[in-house]
Amino acid sequence: MKILRASEDYLEAMLMMKEKYGYIRSIDVADYLGVTKPSVSYATKRLRENGYISMDKSGLITLTEKGMEIASRTLDRHHVLTEFFKSLGVDGKTAEADACKIEHDISRQTFAAICAKLEEK
Repeated sequence: MKILRASEDYLEAMLMMKEKYGYIRSIDVADYLGVTKPSVSYATKRLRENGYISMDKSGLITLTEKGMEIASRTLDRHHVLTEFFKSLGVDGKTAEADACKIEHDISRQTFAAICAKLEEK
């Protein structure tokens, strides 16, 4: 399943908001990603049209099963890559930033090798 990097970022942020607050609001996603509310409105429209999220009448966002799958996978990659970089001696802030860049493009094979390496420790 091919999805745009920006969409993965939005879905990941939405899952993080759900875990942090128990609900997902557009304004929280905008604040977290550092984007405008109109940008989030545009993104949520596209994510809704593609079946990744739903929204209720009050504007609360819910990840669909399809959206949750992508968000969980992306967030998991983010956490694993961050820990891997930190285990190499990279400072936390840099590890987080680099993980965010790489989580979208890393192959399954390379990611599996990193997971295996982390499990060795």
